[in-house]
Amino acid sequence: MKVTVVLVHGAFADSSSWNGVISKLRLNGYPVIAVANPLRSVKNDAASVAGVVKTIEGPVVLVGHSYGGSVISTAAEGLPNVKALVFVAAFAPEEGESAAKLSGRFPGSTLAPTLASPVILSNGSKELYIQQNKFHTQFAADLPTATAQAMAVGQRPILEEALEEGAGTPAWKHIPSYFVYGSADKNIPVAVVQFMAQRANAKETLKVKGASHVVMMSHPAEVAKVIEDAAKGK
Repeated sequence: MKVTVVLVHGAFADSSSWNGVISKLRLNGYPVIAVANPLRSVKNDAASVAGVVKTIEGPVVLVGHSYGGSVISTAAEGLPNVKALVFVAAFAPEEGESAAKLSGRFPGSTLAPTLASPVILSNGSKELYIQQNKFHTQFAADLPTATAQAMAVGQRPILEEALEEGAGTPAWKHIPSYFVYGSADKNIPVAVVQFMAQRANAKETLKVKGASHVVMMSHPAEVAKVIEDAAKGK
């Protein structure tokens, strides 16, 4: 049975960020599902993703971008059909570690100064956005201006508490893990990704020279290749 690839986007993005990767995977015969990540809390977002995975017959490769890495690592725990995890410019937290804590483990992230004033919800929670005029440089510097501007307008907000919430039991401790990231990522410092990949004993780690935080959009072929390697158990 062919491996199904489940893609989980991160903060300030949506499932369309996977379009280039989806095209490559489908061309090679892989069934693909791009999940809508609620971006509300690690625990609840992981439960949402796990619910999707439970409906799939046969083996699954779970792929997460950015904050989506925290989600897939928590979601995969206890799911016997998840055969590999792929972290695309993504967090792979230890139990109790938050995305915010990990991103600050080594210097280099310039995200904080680019955030807009939070949107305060009725329950007091804070939704975070990147300022539209800073989105291109911060988040997607290697994409065409028009593409980045459209992404800035349609970005999905994440709750501040989701970035500060500790992750659940990490599935990367017993499920083979793969990492791919850009050398010019301004959200998650390169040193942080390298640290997480080494800690997870990654089977494959690919650093894409000059790629931004949205490496899956600027280099879909390279990202799809790592996902296919994970599907094949290479």
